[in-house]
Amino acid sequence: MLFEDVLGQDHIKNHLTQSVDNGRIPHAQLFVGNEGSGTLPMAIAYARYILCSNTGGENTTGNEACNLKFKNISHPDLHFAFPVTTSDKAKSHPVSSNYLEEWRQLLKEQPYGNLFDWYKLLGVDNKQGQIGVDEAHDIVKSLTLKSYEGGYKVMLIWMAEKMNIACANKLLKLIEEPPNKTVFILIAEDEEQIINTIRSRCQILHFPPLAEDVIKDALVKSYSLDIAVATKIAHQSNGNYNKACDLVYQDSEDLQFEEWFVFWIRSAFKAKGNKTAIHDLISWSEDIAKTGRETQKQFLHFCLDFFRQALLLNYNATDLVYLEPKTPKFKLENFAPFIHGNNILEISDELQDAIYHIERNGNSKIILTDLSIKLTRLLHKKP
Repeated sequence: MLFEDVLGQDHIKNHLTQSVDNGRIPHAQLFVGNEGSGTLPMAIAYARYILCSNTGGENTTGNEACNLKFKNISHPDLHFAFPVTTSDKAKSHPVSSNYLEEWRQLLKEQPYGNLFDWYKLLGVDNKQGQIGVDEAHDIVKSLTLKSYEGGYKVMLIWMAEKMNIACANKLLKLIEEPPNKTVFILIAEDEEQIINTIRSRCQILHFPPLAEDVIKDALVKSYSLDIAVATKIAHQSNGNYNKACDLVYQDSEDLQFEEWFVFWIRSAFKAKGNKTAIHDLISWSEDIAKTGRETQKQFLHFCLDFFRQALLLNYNATDLVYLEPKTPKFKLENFAPFIHGNNILEISDELQDAIYHIERNGNSKIILTDLSIKLTRLLHKKP
């Protein structure tokens, strides 16, 4: 991964390369950014810059053999940790080293991919992954050994918020006082979920969402799209390059989520004066409950976003509205008046509560049925 392959974020690239050139590399850094903002590609490019003794702000000037190893993400001094779960490949005590082949495939095909894409690639989106204490043992073991090439060692922990308490506590001392020439790069979407004692030991870099022009230019270059089409997709992606790529292929899970959402909303509206519509809501809850927990969480986050977009449109903040529903006879402008200051906070709270309980292995059917009945009441609240 070259720095030129990382979209936008020029100020962060300059900061990282200058810190290496000046010999001031922090031993622990936390890259925080929303999905599709480029935290993972940037971290790999940065690791390459450190390990291959590159200079001048790009990854082509240093050790040629080292740079070659990075093309296949196979440098022996670059270590990875990421959320995993049990599967046919690792029936118990799963760790990242069990899934390095799939991990390299993700980096090659979807370097901007999210956790949902990762679980889908593993075929375990019905389970929730984590970075557990077995992983922490592996990390400690690999970092206490000398570096293969005699220079730096880099440990890259993707989705660091998925570390459980046992793992975080095990790594605490190592992150605070790592062996000589050892660099930790933690990557997270939600830094609040990382325990304070780890956060306080890291230098934090925040990645803003990508600019529309950056995404547009990347789409035109990568997919040879017409500029008008690329501009429209860039606007719809809301600074998320992963979503933009999904929209190009019409492969976005958002299309399925929108279908579920629209049916849910229509059933909730009918339910006020029509008791039989309650059966539709219950059967809808059963259908969604059959999907994996990661899919359910991703869908509820999509719903949160949909409601926020409706609220912005209702209050005429049209410049901030990027959502364009594809469902026939469903228009965002017709739905928007029902989402207002008198119900948005309660709707948001209920959705976040549902995500919380699903994450903690609550009964999805009960959670979603309860949410549906509450939504029926909230949608009919007067402004």
